[in-house]
Amino acid sequence: MDRTEDVWSALNSVTDPEIDESVVSLDFVTGVKVDSGSRVEIQFRLPTYWCAPNFAFLMASDMRDAVTALGWVKEVTVKLSDHFSADLINRSVALRQDFRDAFPGETDGDLTAIRQKFLGMAFERRQELLLRYLSARGRTPEWIEQAQMSDLMNLALEPEGASLRNLYLFIMRRLGMNLTPGAPAFVTLCGERLRNEDFKGYLRRIAGVRRNAEFNGLICRSVLRERVKRSSPEG
Repeated sequence: MDRTEDVWSALNSVTDPEIDESVVSLDFVTGVKVDSGSRVEIQFRLPTYWCAPNFAFLMASDMRDAVTALGWVKEVTVKLSDHFSADLINRSVALRQDFRDAFPGETDGDLTAIRQKFLGMAFERRQELLLRYLSARGRTPEWIEQAQMSDLMNLALEPEGASLRNLYLFIMRRLGMNLTPGAPAFVTLCGERLRNEDFKGYLRRIAGVRRNAEFNGLICRSVLRERVKRSSPEG
């Protein structure tokens, strides 16, 4: 049971690249099996039969990598179901191929560029949530401009704020940003320190990124809920 919980915990770190929400919280993962040989099988499905194959491939490969990173795991199998490209994606992920190998002729390269694009959007979404949280608790644009990483990491926060901070730091780490104690705590995606005089306009812009992701998440949940309802015996 503990090992199954380990797998679910690892999967919780995997996000839909467009929405920046966990595949677990989105209910994409339908089952986890761990056998006596420390082999893991993950089953998942997406809101529609026609969901973009590049996003499906990213999620499937990220699930595989997140669970493989658990020290006790010997083998990971990821099975996407009810998707027009399921067989191609499942086979390619099992063979650790690139997306271009799974879909020859569909793309000239791998998915590095699109992954970076959505990591950047996730960074702005998470930063906006943290900035609004801090602003609502008295942290001024002047404080935000001057704050160093050590100030942010040592800041006493409620559980909600601590969670937002952890998510922000995690995405900064994935993007290779500077997290040393003396580095600016709040920067643009290009690495430039946030300036007091630009703060309101910047916050409005990245709020649009967050709202767009939330809207897409709402659509995904609604479509998936209807799909599950139709596939159930009572549907």
